Formats: sequence, structure tokens, C-alpha cells
Amino acid sequence: MTSTNTLERSANKLHDAVRWTRAQWLLLMVVCTVLALDGLDVSMVGVALPSIGQELGLGTDSLQWIVSAYVLGYGSLLLLGGRLADLLGRRRIFLIALSVFAAASLVGGVVDDPTILIATRFVKGLAAAFTAPTGFSIITTNFAEGRERNKALSIFTTFGASGFSLGLVVGGLMTSLSWRWTFLVSVPIAVAVVLLGLRYIPRDKPTAENSGHDIWGAVTLALGMLGLVYTLVSAPEKGWGSVATIAGFAVSAAVLAAFAVIENKVKHPLIRFGILREGWVAKANLSAIGLFGSYLSFQFIVTLFLQSVLGWSPLGMALALLPAGLIVATSAPFADRLIEKFGATTLILTGLVSLGLGYVLFLRVGTTPNYVLDILPSIILLGIGFALAFPSINVQATAGIRDSEQGLAAGLIQTSTQVGAALVLAVTTAIVSGHGHTAAPASAAAMLEQYRPGLILSAAVAIAALLVAASPGRRRRDATEQVAA
Repeated sequence: MTSTNTLERSANKLHDAVRWTRAQWLLLMVVCTVLALDGLDVSMVGVALPSIGQELGLGTDSLQWIVSAYVLGYGSLLLLGGRLADLLGRRRIFLIALSVFAAASLVGGVVDDPTILIATRFVKGLAAAFTAPTGFSIITTNFAEGRERNKALSIFTTFGASGFSLGLVVGGLMTSLSWRWTFLVSVPIAVAVVLLGLRYIPRDKPTAENSGHDIWGAVTLALGMLGLVYTLVSAPEKGWGSVATIAGFAVSAAVLAAFAVIENKVKHPLIRFGILREGWVAKANLSAIGLFGSYLSFQFIVTLFLQSVLGWSPLGMALALLPAGLIVATSAPFADRLIEKFGATTLILTGLVSLGLGYVLFLRVGTTPNYVLDILPSIILLGIGFALAFPSINVQATAGIRDSEQGLAAGLIQTSTQVGAALVLAVTTAIVSGHGHTAAPASAAAMLEQYRPGLILSAAVAIAALLVAASPGRRRRDATEQVAA
């Protein structure tokens, strides 16, 4: 009888775990909206670049830094942002960073000086480096591990991916009014979320580790990551074999090596390297690099292809890619159920297979494609692959990690996502720029051949990620096994 009652209580507890209160839903919507805002910001600005260049008189090299400055700020401080949230308080860090994001958006929307505009993008990247992992850890520390957390994380990560995808369309609409609206539209949303966050994000106390700040670790990590990301995004312009690029990699590696030495000696390290041996952390981070790196590079190439080769408008190009975004967005309510039913590992593998097929299928597209028959199948496969793999990778990256290190785990996975995307996109840019580039106008066929190596790289990166995810390893708990814990 006792055993029966215990099973009934466990079943009721599991059933009640996903019956959230109004406050929990509002908390989730606050952090999800901010992640979607980050995604919207990146893709909206990408659509607006030609208009920005025309009004401010910027060339291609200068326009690149409007995107790269954001990557520099975001990728260099993600780990530090997640760890400081653990040490100083998640609510405090989240709201301060979001306020900075709103202020930088306002300044970026009204200035005419390109240098200040680029600087605001860097500041917004810094702010996002704190809001993204902090929002992630707010969820993992306020929703119980297992079915409840899986559902929350699947919604959270899908909001980010949906924001990026839908931002293409929003960016097309805003740019039709003025490129400045791609900056200004974020301001009222961010302000509203700050006000809601003050009410619905629970106050939290800094962890006990707050007594031992790893100052030199934080400094060397930030400088090393900043140097690495800067070298990655500037390499296509300066040349991968140039003295500046080689020196940049060498100095970054030396600083990061110093960081590793510091972390192994201090009492309270910023990063406990042993976390990479826990759960699925290492595999999840490598899979994230392949997933997001290949996806962003493919989208970059297809954007150029549809506009430069086929002559589509920015809005037409955005609508062509919209089905993938819609698949990701509409999958949010069901992602946690799929993870519960099939397991996160299975969904990661299935998603990466779908991505790889989508990339390979797109290689058959010519200069006069039929959208429904030639382009849409790949877009649908990519949407399915991203919808299955992205939330599952994020769930696996934090499964089994104690609360005091959730910010660290969240920072690790998002750093891998961003820096991995920067690396793959930088290589893609270098390949495309160096393959068949001429000063004279090229034919559509020649331009397509110039882009094709970038498409092949996206497929190769996705397949490599699949091999990593499928590689054998020690048996560890899958995220779904923690529902009953």
C-alpha cells in the first residue's frame, strides 16, 4: 500500500510539474522576450545594412563591422556574463544589462556618426552577453529539473531562434520605413520588459563563492576571447595568412593559456574545467558549434544568392526563408513533449541529419530555380532540423549541473554557439571572397559557383557535428531520465 501511495504521489508530482502559476508564466515570458529581442536585433540589422551604407556613405568593409562589433561584444564576454550572474545575482545582472541594451539601441537609432553607430553595436553585444546566459540560468534555477525545466528551456531557446528568423521579415518591414527603426523598435520593448522584470523576476542571493572573485581569471578570459573573436571576424579582410591574423591567434592563444593556468591554481575559479566531463556538456557544446555555425553560414550565403544572383528584394528574400522560422516558432509548445518521449539525444541526432540533408539538397539549385520545388524543401528540412536539435542541445548542456554552476553551463553553451558561428561564418566569408572573385560584374552562373564552396562548407560542418553527437562515450543520464528524479 505504501508503495502504491508513493507511486501515486510521484505521478501527481510529475503531472503538476508543468502546471505553472501566472507568475511563472510571466517570468518565462520576460526572459524569453529578451532572448527573442537579441535574435531580432541581429537579423534586422543584417537586412538594413544596404540602406545604412547608402545613407551614411559606408563601404562593404565598414558595414561588416556593424555586424562584427556585436559579435565581438557578445562572444568575448558570454562566459564572464554567465558566471557573474551566479556570483553577483541573476536578477540584478539581467535588469542592468537589459537597460544598457535599451540605451544603446536608442543611441544607435539617432546617430549619424558611423563610429558611434558601430560602438553602440559593440555595447549591445556586451549587454546581450549578460542577458542571454543570465536569462538561461534564471530559468534553470526557477523551474525544477526534468519535465518542467525541459518545457521552459524548449520555449526559451525556440524564442531565440524564432526571433532571429522572424527578424528577417520585421527588418524588411522596418527598413521600408527607415533603417533607424531596426534600432529604435527594440527600445520600448526593452523598457517594458525591464518594468515587468522588476516585478516578476525573483530576487536571488549571490552564491557562497562570491567571497572569492577570480579577478585575473575574468580579465584573461575576457581579453583572450575578445582577441580571438576579433581575429576571426577581421581575418577575411586582412587575410588568413597575414602577419596580423597569425599574431592575433598567437596572442589570443597565449592569453587563454594563461587563463587556464590561473583557473587550475585559484581557490574559486571562474570556470571549473571538470564541468566539461559532466553530463553531455562537451558534446552539447561541440554540437552547438556545428548546428549554429552551419545554419548562420548557410543563411548568409542564401541571402547573397537570392539578392545578388536572383535579384530578389530584401523582403522577398526574408519571406523565402520564413517557413524555417515558422517551423521553429510553432514547435515551441511541443519541444518538451518530444524530448520527454524520444530523448534529447535522439532529437539532436535527428535534427542534425535533417540539417545535413537540407544543405546537401540545396546544392542542386541553379540560377533559375523554382522556389516550391528547388528551394522550399531545403528550407523546410532546415526548419525541422533546427527545431529538433537546438532546444535539445540546450537541455542536454545543463542537465545534471548543480544550481551554482547553471550560469556557467549556460554561458558555455551560448559561447560555443556564438563563437562557433563566428568561426564558421568567417571561414565561409573567406572562401566566398577568395573563390572566383573579380572586379568586373560576373554572370549569375559565375556568382553561384563563387557561393557554392560556402554551401558545401555548411553541409560539411553539420555532418561533422552529427558525427560528434553520435560518437560513443560513457553512459550518462539523458535529460529525459531526470523527469523522475
